[in-house]
Amino acid sequence: MAVLSDPLSTPYARLTGVFYLLIAVFGGFAILWVPSQLQVASDAGATMTNLIERRGLFLAGMGGEVAILLAEIMCTAMLYFMFKPVSATLSFAASLARLCMVGVMAAMLFFSVAALGVAEGSLAPGLADEVRAEVVAALLYVHDAGVWVWQVFFTLHLVMLGWLVAHSRRFPRVLGYLMIAGSAGYLCDSLSAFVWPGAGGLALVTGVLLALVSFAEVGFALWLVSCGQRSV
Repeated sequence: MAVLSDPLSTPYARLTGVFYLLIAVFGGFAILWVPSQLQVASDAGATMTNLIERRGLFLAGMGGEVAILLAEIMCTAMLYFMFKPVSATLSFAASLARLCMVGVMAAMLFFSVAALGVAEGSLAPGLADEVRAEVVAALLYVHDAGVWVWQVFFTLHLVMLGWLVAHSRRFPRVLGYLMIAGSAGYLCDSLSAFVWPGAGGLALVTGVLLALVSFAEVGFALWLVSCGQRSV
């Protein structure tokens, strides 16, 4: 494809931005919205019932996660070549960190498949309903815990990507610095969810940093789509 032949061109940057925005859209659907519709806190039985009765929505969420993975692969490769002239080492390291995140995301899908299989009885059919519900809840918990793992890799990725954006002279420097400053929000979210649950102060800091980095990421993606990249 001609658009992929020149990583320093505007069409290349715009296509990269499209993949970045697709990740945001599918992420909001599959990672945030679908679980909020199906999982009931502290009620494993209701959660299992939702998986069975709203199977289509659960599968749509899994499909959204697959779409994220496909868009991530393209986005990761394109970002690497886009920023390779700035620093080949940092661009490659940023890509490795993002691909590690993608690997964790892919592994999370196995637990979704297992949770649905147990809920419907195709896996471990001899379990009592109460036990099945607890197993389903445990599998979904492990799936969701994968987010806490991949956020560590994504924090590292954003620090390096932010540096590359800020020093490339092809994009607004402020977007890169905001990525660096807000990247810790993902790490803080993992810590507040797993290491220090219930820490109100950490939760507040996490919310501020995540809002900051979300603004930076979406701003970067929109800049890519609308403006492409400056020539240097």
